[in-house]
Amino acid sequence: MLSVGTQAPDFTLSGSHGATVTLSERTTPYAVLVFYPKNNTPG
Repeated sequence: MLSVGTQAPDFTLSGSHGATVTLSERTTPYAVLVFYPKNNTPG
């Protein structure tokens, strides 16, 4: 777990519209990530 204020490591994820998003390629200074641990899963 990262501490508050720690820079996140670079990563690549699939966006909600199917496009790939890489943190280091973002042009805005902020990014918001939302995780739904049990969304669309049986557990």
